[in-house]
Amino acid sequence: MKLREIKKIWTVNEQKVSPIHTAGPVLAPGNWMDYDPFLLLMEDKFEKGAFDVHPHRGIETLTYIIDGRIQHYDNATGAGGILEKGDLQFMTAGRGVLHNESPLDGEKVHLLQLWVNLPGKFKMVKPRYQNMHAKDMPVREENGALIRVYSGSSGDIVSNTLNYAPVTFVEIVLEKGSSAIQDLPGTYNGYIYVLEGSGTFGENKVEAKKGQAMWIGSADEESSSGIQLLANENLRLVLFAGEPIKEPVVAYGPFVMNTEEEIRQAYQDYHAGKFETLED
Repeated sequence: MKLREIKKIWTVNEQKVSPIHTAGPVLAPGNWMDYDPFLLLMEDKFEKGAFDVHPHRGIETLTYIIDGRIQHYDNATGAGGILEKGDLQFMTAGRGVLHNESPLDGEKVHLLQLWVNLPGKFKMVKPRYQNMHAKDMPVREENGALIRVYSGSSGDIVSNTLNYAPVTFVEIVLEKGSSAIQDLPGTYNGYIYVLEGSGTFGENKVEAKKGQAMWIGSADEESSSGIQLLANENLRLVLFAGEPIKEPVVAYGPFVMNTEEEIRQAYQDYHAGKFETLED
């Protein structure tokens, strides 16, 4: 197994969007080649009313609840329900959805939302929701480490999440002084975001703490690789990695396609109300 280094580390800065919404760009939009297959990752803290119903096309989103409770709705599948701390929603927007995520009355929600690019051949698939409750997720436990597997695998623990583009998304909780290695296919591009505590990461032993993100170094196409994690104090983080798609990215607002023409078509379909009437 090739043990990877940390290629880059940075601190996420929270910005005030409105009196009821702050946001921190963990992966800021626009760096399509570096992030591939990911598009952006935002850390949001908000109350009811911060967002309204809005559309998406051509992507999948992973919404991970750090704290609070959120109610979600979409027009394409009729899906709805409440997600709580530690839960994750894997939404495939595909050809188009109108949806909203809203905190329950009087609550403030703290979450991460990761946008994953869809390969061109899957950009117009039927929308799909997968709601993943923390209590139901497969877990790998060893030597003071708990790894909850929402997508992909960790060791011999494999999730049954459906992916159009292969993605690993895990929450890792380590007791002070404990360590673990998260395995990844050698071709995957990956990132770590520290939610609580501090630790030492990678073969080059980079130290990071709450609010800092890291880009995992490449494995030079090795068939098997891993990233070492050591808790300097009680540590909680999310790690996500995926197979680069290596396709053109044209993004405008909530739509991400391969060409300008496809973006224009997305807006035409949205304004014509077709997101509400698209059928198989």
